[in-house]
This record gives sequence, structure tokens and C-alpha cells, in this order.
Amino acid sequence: MTSAVFDELMGAPARKPESPIRQRDMDLARSIQEVTEEIMLRMARHAQKETGTRNLCLAGGVALNCVGNGRILRDNIFDKIWIQPAAGDAGGALGAALFAWHQVEDNPRTVAVSGRSSQGGSYLGPSFDSNQIAAYLSERGCLYTRIDIEELPDRVAELIEDGKIVGWFSGRMEFGPRALGARSILGDARRPEMQRKMNLKIKYRESFRPFAPSCLEEMSSDYFDLQAPSPYMLLVCPVIEERRLPEPPSAESKSGLARLDVPRSDIPAVTHVDYSARVQTVSRDESPMYHALLEAFRKRTGYGIVVNTSFNVRGEPIVCSPEDAYLCFMRTEMDVLVLQDLIVLKEDQAPLEEDGDWRDQHALD
Repeated sequence: MTSAVFDELMGAPARKPESPIRQRDMDLARSIQEVTEEIMLRMARHAQKETGTRNLCLAGGVALNCVGNGRILRDNIFDKIWIQPAAGDAGGALGAALFAWHQVEDNPRTVAVSGRSSQGGSYLGPSFDSNQIAAYLSERGCLYTRIDIEELPDRVAELIEDGKIVGWFSGRMEFGPRALGARSILGDARRPEMQRKMNLKIKYRESFRPFAPSCLEEMSSDYFDLQAPSPYMLLVCPVIEERRLPEPPSAESKSGLARLDVPRSDIPAVTHVDYSARVQTVSRDESPMYHALLEAFRKRTGYGIVVNTSFNVRGEPIVCSPEDAYLCFMRTEMDVLVLQDLIVLKEDQAPLEEDGDWRDQHALD
């Protein structure tokens, strides 16, 4: 996304994809981020000054910059911030539908009494019947267990507590680029090795890529310095001081990506090197089943928080259908697949038979 002029200004061409990441590359990324945040803050202050409003709505691709969004929130320029969860170009589809509904058809606008977004957690995609999923799994020769829906959260929480990586397929799919607990891969945020394991063995991408935490909305202040709900995973905020770990003397000798190996908090799999995290707060009203899973995990471990990353591998879209989820599960080193009320254990399955090695096109150099 840069030009020859930018290359000349920076004194070197852009880094090639998959090539080693140098200190120069990290410095450039940090500098561009700092400039972007300054621009976002100035625009926000200007908008507030011109309008006098205390509420801000954000959309457009830059509104997916969670760190910048967090800066605007913490600077108290506005009392409330709402960010369209599909803030990039794909959000134009929603805008077109709303324009037709309100402007062309002249239907009235309504505001939710609760004060929450009428987008309802952005669970606007398709859902699939449990019996249809069972028929598909049986046709594939897949072994599965049907669990009573009331018992499902505790059973899955037990698997996550045991260190299993779980593909979670539940209800209607999310609209937007973030997995919000409908098409997610979940793990234990307390385990230092979880980030590297999920990156290399599940997502097939660089080990340094950070993961987001999903936490119970009512417990978010137990983990993060966050003054507002963050249902769409679009705000980065600091981990509270009480959860941070002191940096050991050995860390001072580390540089670059090696610094990421140092645990930063008691939820190391979701804590960035600067003690921040990209948070999703989970509401009982908007996502009852996912909330029930987090609550079950809290009862087991004392932690109402898990690692949440999108149910896909690098270069692929988030899974939509049960078939998508099954194939992604079988092609990666996920341990468990949950499809509505059906649980599939990798250890019970025969290897997936496919022509060629699917992983070759996704493996890192």
C-alpha cells in the first residue's frame, strides 16, 4: 500500500511478505501507528468542537484501528463511542440496506430502549439446525456426541481448562471481520504457550500475532481499564495494574520479537507487549450461549475470560457453514469442534482424505 516515493523517503523498499521481520520494520509500523492515532485524535477533537455533541459514531476502514479507537475513548473527548462492527468496505452493504429501508421506504428510525446497539451484537448471518449438522457429520463418517444444551457450556469450559483448543460454532454468524463468539476458536488465556500454539498450529501464521480476549461484560473491570462495553472487539485498553507481572531482569537483554516470549500478566495469551489487550465484552442479552460458556469457565477457574480468534486459517474467510467448520477443524490441530450441541473430538476421527497437501498453500516459509 506504499509507493516508490515512500520507499525513497524511507531509504529502502517495502518488506516482502513472509520475509524476516527486522527492527526497522517494527520501527516503521510503530511510527505509522503513532501518526495515525494523532490524526484520529485531531479529527475527533475537531468534530467535537464543531458539533458540541458528546457521542461519536465511527465507520470506515480506519475505524478498525482498535488502538486508535482506544486512544479516543481514554482521552474523554466524547462520553460515548460506537463503532460500526463492519467498519470497512463490507459495511457498505449494511448502509445500502438501511438507506433503502429508511430513506427510500420512509420507515421510522427507532432507538433501543436499553441504549445498546440495535445491531444486536452483529449476529446477522445464517444459522444451521442441529439435526441437519448431525446428518452432515454422519454422512462424513464423523464421530460426535450430542450434549444437553444446558450442560454444554460446562463441558466445553472443562475442555478449555484442560488446555484444549476448541472450534466454537454457535447460532447465527457474525457480520464483520471479527469473530464474536459465533464462529470462534477458543483457548485458555492463562496459558503462556497458547498464543504461539494457536498461531503456528491452528492459524498457520507468524507466532507473534496477538489474540483477543473475550470476557464477561460484567467482569471487564476485573481485567481491563475499560470504561465502556466493547462488544465488537474494536477497542484496545490497558490490562489493570493488579494483573500485570513485573518484567524479569532477563527481559532487558531481549529485543524485537523475542520480547514477546516474556509473560506480561496472569492472562499472558491475550496481553500485548505494552500491557494492553484488544477486548471483546460479552453480554448475556446479546450472546446468551457464549456468555454461559464464559460463566461456566469462571466457575471452574475463577477467570471469566478466554482467548478468542476467528474460526479460519490465514488467507481464508471465517467459516460460515458446518462443512466449512468441519474441514477447517480437520485440516488444523484443533482438539475439539463444537457445532451447536454436538461435540467432535479430534482423537476420535479418522484422518481427512484429500488430494494433495492442503497445508502447503497455508504454511509459512
